[in-house]
Amino acid sequence: MLQIYHNSRCGKSRNCLVLLESSNKKFEVIHYLTHPPSFEELSTIIEKLNIKPMALVRQKEKIWIENYKDQKLDDKQIILAMISYPILIERPIVVKGSKAIIGRDLEKVSMFIS
Repeated sequence: MLQIYHNSRCGKSRNCLVLLESSNKKFEVIHYLTHPPSFEELSTIIEKLNIKPMALVRQKEKIWIENYKDQKLDDKQIILAMISYPILIERPIVVKGSKAIIGRDLEKVSMFIS
């Protein structure tokens, strides 16, 4: 089953959700702002995305700029920052089995879920 890590206040995330709804595929919506992933869950998502944790951080968020921007953080510290402040997690994320994609490009998401 597909999963979408969704932020309803984000236009890209809402568009991705509409795409999933129109796909007629079963999926689970995870509202990660109200139900943040655990360290293990976020680490697994990052592995499925095949990226470094920093690539999942929304670096223009005020929280990042004020608290983390000029610090030298290791991967664990970056993941802990995203767990503490889930708004820092790039969205939406679509998970399909052992793979995941950041769903900002709907054409790529469409190919990914097919």
